[in-house]
Amino acid sequence: MDRLPPPAQAALARPGIISPAEWQTRVDLAACYRLCALQGWDDGIYTHISAAVPGEPGHYLINPFGMRFDEVRASNLVKVDGDGNIVGQSQYSVNRSGFRLHAAVHKARPDAACVMHLHNLAGIAVGMQKGGLLPLSPYALRFYGELGYHHYEGIAMMEDEQERLVRNLGSHPAMLLRNHGTLAVGRTIPEAFVLMETLDRACEAQLKAQAAGVPLVQPPEATCIKAHAQLVGDGAPEGALEWPSLLRRLNAASPQYRT
Repeated sequence: MDRLPPPAQAALARPGIISPAEWQTRVDLAACYRLCALQGWDDGIYTHISAAVPGEPGHYLINPFGMRFDEVRASNLVKVDGDGNIVGQSQYSVNRSGFRLHAAVHKARPDAACVMHLHNLAGIAVGMQKGGLLPLSPYALRFYGELGYHHYEGIAMMEDEQERLVRNLGSHPAMLLRNHGTLAVGRTIPEAFVLMETLDRACEAQLKAQAAGVPLVQPPEATCIKAHAQLVGDGAPEGALEWPSLLRRLNAASPQYRT
């Protein structure tokens, strides 16, 4: 315990935070929120990123309802159960309706350490297109054959829609929610962020190419398959190399996430 930084020591003294592993997850999740804010992916007080609490099956961390992404800190994240009920003590509330999507994915996907759902504009725009994400860029080829789609069914997600959503997601690492937004699932928080960043860039590149109003060049299928295999590599969780550099950027711009 003495090896922990002072902020972590203080946090572990609070009711409901029981382990250094949970504190590290809180720090990484808060960093993910603030990195999204730096990218301009936040949507006021709406959309969410959730993370499973290590060593506590069925418990998750999510942002306090009413806070912007750039206000999230490790200490103000709220722990909830699979129904969105607050675990332990917290002065904050959560958007239980917004958590339903996250709860469904966490439950269906044991590998889902982190679930990101955003309303980033490039993802919404490409999700509106009948053809969805096209294999036009290396960013898009990362998801070749591995991108789910879910049709829009309204704001509130009921239990039957949760079942359809997880079925449409399957084992894919990401999804476009038609007319709605994006979803990325990571085995780690860094992986979820890097997948979302790659998906956002793929969508943005497609929109810019389409805006030129000229015929587009699409690689042949054999090339798409080859490039996807190269981009996925050995299948290890993505983001491990990128995360330290992302944190250096965040530490310079918004270091309060660690508290």
